[in-house]
Amino acid sequence: MDHAEAEHQRADPVRAADSAPANATLAVPSTGASVTLQQGAATPGAYCPTCVNPNQAWPTASFVYTIGRIEPRFPSLSVEKEFAQATGRAETAGLTDRQVLHEVLSKPENRYLVSQFCWVMTIERQDTYILVPRNPADLHLLVETVRPIPDSADVDVAIGVRGPIAPPETCNGLIVPIVAFDQIYSFDRESLIKSIPRPEKISEKEFRAAAQELFDRIMQIADNAGATDEHRALNYCAIRYPAIYATLAECHGHNSSLTAIEVHPSRLSSVRKILDVIFSYTNRETDVTEKFFCRVDATEEFPFLVTKLSHYFDR
Repeated sequence: MDHAEAEHQRADPVRAADSAPANATLAVPSTGASVTLQQGAATPGAYCPTCVNPNQAWPTASFVYTIGRIEPRFPSLSVEKEFAQATGRAETAGLTDRQVLHEVLSKPENRYLVSQFCWVMTIERQDTYILVPRNPADLHLLVETVRPIPDSADVDVAIGVRGPIAPPETCNGLIVPIVAFDQIYSFDRESLIKSIPRPEKISEKEFRAAAQELFDRIMQIADNAGATDEHRALNYCAIRYPAIYATLAECHGHNSSLTAIEVHPSRLSSVRKILDVIFSYTNRETDVTEKFFCRVDATEEFPFLVTKLSHYFDR
C-alpha cells in the first residue's frame, strides 16, 4: 500500500501487513523472559535512578502494544523551575503554552530536560503507564508526542516492555507500571484513515465513516491497556492491518453492522502464541451474522500477521 506520512511521525502508522510472510519471526525475547537492564542504557534505571537498579533484571516482563495519548508532566518542583529558566532563554513571544513546551523541548541544548520529564501514557483519560526509552537515541520520539496545536483526534502508540510499578517519588506520586519503549508512533486519526487504501467500489465518504467507526470501537473496548496478548493483537490490527477497515465498509454496503469483536487463542497455537481476531457482522434485515478473522502472532514484542482476513466458521 502507499505510505502516507503522518503529520507528527516519519514512519507510516499503517503498513501493508498483507505482504508479510506467514512464517516471519522476530529475534526478540519471548513473553515471560527475564529482561536485563544494561548499565548505561536508556532504561528506568538510567532516567529514574530511584525506580530500579540498572543492573537488576525485570522478572516475568511482559510486552505492551498500547494506544492512547502521551503527556509530559513535571516530576518535581526542581524540574519545573529548570524548565522555567530554559523558557526564559527562548524566543516565545506570541506562542501558546503548548507551543512553548514544544519549542523548548525541541531545542538540542534542552534535550536533558526531556529525560527529566515524566512521560505518562493515558488511555481513555486514565493514567496507565510511565514511559521511558530503552535507547537514549529515542528521546526525540517523546518530543514528537508534544503537538504544538493538540487535537482530540491525536493518537500515540507505544510498543515496549512492561516493568515494575513506579515508586511514588518517580512521577510526583503517580503509581503506575513503567514501560520501557522501543517504538512510538505519533499521528492523528485523520492521517491514519487517509493512509488506508480505499476499495474502488466504495466512496471516500462511506469508507472514511466506516474506518473511523471501527477505530473508535477498538479504542473503546473495555480495559484495553495493550498489555494482554489479546489486546496487543487487536491493537496491532487497528494500526497496521488496513484490510479490517475495507471489510467493514463493504459490509456496511451489504446493510450489515459490526456487532462483535473477539480475540481467541488459535487452534494453531502450540509453541507460539497465535490469536484469532474475529469480527462479526449482522445483517440489519435478516439478522444473519457473518464472521471474518485474521491470525496474529503475539509471541514476541512486535506482533505480526500470520493469516490474512478471511471468512470464519464456528466449530
